[in-house]
Amino acid sequence: QRLELSIEGLERFDSPGKGRGLRVTRPFKVGELLFSSPAYSFVLSLSERGCYCEFCFTRKEGLARCGKCKKAFYCGVKCQKGDWAMHKLECSAMTAFGENWCPSETSRLVARILAKKKMQKERCASERILLIEEIQSHVEDVDNEKREMTESDIAGLHRFFSKHLELPDHKDLLTLFSQVACNGFTIEDDELSHMGTAVYPDVALINHSCLPSVIVTYKGTSAEVRAVKNMNPGDEVLISYIDLLYPTDDRNNRLREFYYFTCQCQECKTKSSDKAKLKVRKQSDPIEQEVISNMVRYARKTIREFRLKLDAALDSVAPPSELLEMCEQSLDEMGAVFDDTNVYMLHMMYQAMGVCLYMQDPDGAIRYGEKIIKPYSKLYPPYSLNVSSMYLKLGRLYMGLERYSVGVGALKKVT
Repeated sequence: QRLELSIEGLERFDSPGKGRGLRVTRPFKVGELLFSSPAYSFVLSLSERGCYCEFCFTRKEGLARCGKCKKAFYCGVKCQKGDWAMHKLECSAMTAFGENWCPSETSRLVARILAKKKMQKERCASERILLIEEIQSHVEDVDNEKREMTESDIAGLHRFFSKHLELPDHKDLLTLFSQVACNGFTIEDDELSHMGTAVYPDVALINHSCLPSVIVTYKGTSAEVRAVKNMNPGDEVLISYIDLLYPTDDRNNRLREFYYFTCQCQECKTKSSDKAKLKVRKQSDPIEQEVISNMVRYARKTIREFRLKLDAALDSVAPPSELLEMCEQSLDEMGAVFDDTNVYMLHMMYQAMGVCLYMQDPDGAIRYGEKIIKPYSKLYPPYSLNVSSMYLKLGRLYMGLERYSVGVGALKKVT
């Protein structure tokens, strides 16, 4: 069976100012599937081991453990055999290194890409319109900090994988790690929690817009590209590379930092949603601009600090109660200037909700979730996964507390 080197209803083209892109050659309606792509290569996060099958990412009880390393889990013999070509890169090394086995998720993915390239002599089903070699690397744009991280990942690759893998020279590895950094996709579950990382060359062809026309969802390890707008022949297929909750400057800072470009979409040019996203409290005397600017700076700094503290908590260095305290303190501080629907307030409420879930406090999680859901519905674009995953979280929490009627109401809004 010959691989069809095209995707029906779609074509590759040169997108003005953006380089290569993808556009539709026939109409697509909201909700319609444009295409589905298997992963060229994928890896399950170490934190999810034992919950999901390493090969098909199915979540279920009673997964079978790999008899050799006792670390990887599978649905059964079929999945274990299917994964062996990739799992063998890690299997004996995990046993040999024991507690010292600690490659990054990126190094693990790159090892699998290299193994796949060696095995696969022809195009595969995830490269119908773009080869893995053709994906953008931006290796020349990488700053020193990112370069250092890549060097550390490369060292990890040599340390943990060189026994079972022929590694290319340093220059080629730098390019490959940069390609993965710009084009790797996080595979998420239905609550948008990170399950693993994968590379999909055909999906990587899709350019970014803060007004996307499609979203990507996951079915096992396959990516599904679905329309969130009605599309006509000639329309470019556009996806969002980042979280769209934030105001224009924040979005573009993130795009420049990770993807090396500034978005020129209509939303970025007009900044039409920024006022609603940065809403301030109504007071008898209007709040001075300087006070607002200072509070925005404080909010951004707090978000960065929270991320560092979260990493420390995940490494069991800091207790989760400290995280909740930090959220509550920043909400008090920001709440003097910002409205409850301001995106920085929503960001810290979302973090607080996550901490409550981690601390098994469903009432606390619901309290924050209920404050978030309405503003989310207004501030995110239509059919946003962030909104539906929030309804799903709330629905499950209500059901767990036997609040069935509100639970059913929330779950009905998921689709």
